[in-house]
Amino acid sequence: MKNLEAQIVVIAAGPSGLSAAVQAAEDGASVIVLEKAATVGGAANMGMGPLGIGTKHQKRQMIDLSVEKAFNMFMEYTHYQVDARLVKRYFEQSAETIEWLEDMGVEFEGAFRYFPKSEATWHIVKTDRAIGPRAASFMNKALYTKALELGVTFLMETPAKKILVENGKVAGVTAVSKDGEEIMISCKAAIVCTGGAGANKELIKQETGFTQGEDMFNFAIPGLVGDGMKMAWDAGAGKTTVRIEMAANIEGCDELPQGVSNVFSQPNLLVNKYGKRVMNEDQMQNATYLANVVTHQKDRICYSIVDTSILKYYIRNGVDNVSLVRTNPDVSDFYEGIKIAQDNDSEDFFVADTMEELAEKAGISVDNLIETVDTYNDYCDSVDEEFFKDKKYLRPLKKAPFYCAKVRAGGYGTVGGVKINENCEAITEDFEPVPGLYCAGTDACNIYDDSYMFLLPGNSMGFAVNTGRIAGMGAAEFVGE
Repeated sequence: MKNLEAQIVVIAAGPSGLSAAVQAAEDGASVIVLEKAATVGGAANMGMGPLGIGTKHQKRQMIDLSVEKAFNMFMEYTHYQVDARLVKRYFEQSAETIEWLEDMGVEFEGAFRYFPKSEATWHIVKTDRAIGPRAASFMNKALYTKALELGVTFLMETPAKKILVENGKVAGVTAVSKDGEEIMISCKAAIVCTGGAGANKELIKQETGFTQGEDMFNFAIPGLVGDGMKMAWDAGAGKTTVRIEMAANIEGCDELPQGVSNVFSQPNLLVNKYGKRVMNEDQMQNATYLANVVTHQKDRICYSIVDTSILKYYIRNGVDNVSLVRTNPDVSDFYEGIKIAQDNDSEDFFVADTMEELAEKAGISVDNLIETVDTYNDYCDSVDEEFFKDKKYLRPLKKAPFYCAKVRAGGYGTVGGVKINENCEAITEDFEPVPGLYCAGTDACNIYDDSYMFLLPGNSMGFAVNTGRIAGMGAAEFVGE
């Protein structure tokens, strides 16, 4: 067995672990980081940037959003079922964190909304390409470089196995190297930052009731199996509810031209398997709201439906709503995408010359759908008496062919599991800190209750980076004492 020593061991090198390591090292602590993968950044390498409130970018863009306003929005949204002290500390620190990252060389495009109804809190990392996915990998690289400059030791392809506790305090962490050698690291503090359990089908089923691949289509990044949560629980940390960070998903679009997902994500007619409308479709732009609706329907499926006249309108004028993930209003590649789906015998998209045929192909109640479409077309001539949809989105479905796509529950992975306080100290079921044990990022993210706060975009990465810093500060102070 190989024996090492450090004041702090950080378990995993995603944005929370990298931030924790840099902050703790800046505060004078010796740090070793254990990472099971061959590269740093984890799932966040696919992301785009963190939340910031009251930043210079927002001020420059004349975005008036204070910590007070965002805090009140957040707490009202969650019905005060989350830790107000943690939310306040995170939000209050977020602007300074953007500057902290910039001091390391991270550049930002500015502050952006995710979708029209959201606030401009998403600080997109600038890259050598246009705005888009994977931008945050540049931020992770900068954090990693800074950590190395500060003397942080990284042990790659070396998963942590157990947090050792002696006399009620953290005393060490065991790990296994890529060569199979056992490693024992003596330390005074450990920070768990392992990114949740998005790839653990059994844990997701046990904790949330969803069956991955059947009624849940969340990101399942290899290696994210909940091992950090289990280590923290075994070391004495209390357990909180594990949830899926919900966002609706049009399954089967990944390999198709973007026009397909962009068309079916618009405020089109949305029905369940019974052929009934289920929401004001204008709210579909908030993927969390849409996912919540979908999960309360039979078989956790809804259907987005358009006719040829609506499709031609979108192709001619561009779609109604775009987001920072689907930025292009041009959907002229829709027909190409649907043909690819049909050639691949997709069970997620349907095309028919009559509404009856469409219902039969999709498995929707035929009679109910006909009645719903007739009523909906009447609303298009007057007002939506059922769900009060904005008239500008009311377009009748009359011209064949008709197109339909399944909408299902999806998400970014799990959130929550480890009980923490506003200092990111892991605490027992009785709310007492476990001396030397800290947790940050997804494993500790209990601030959303049952719904991800999509109205303030960048929250996942913002929470990861800021709680990583908070944990690093706390751990460095603890070992210094």
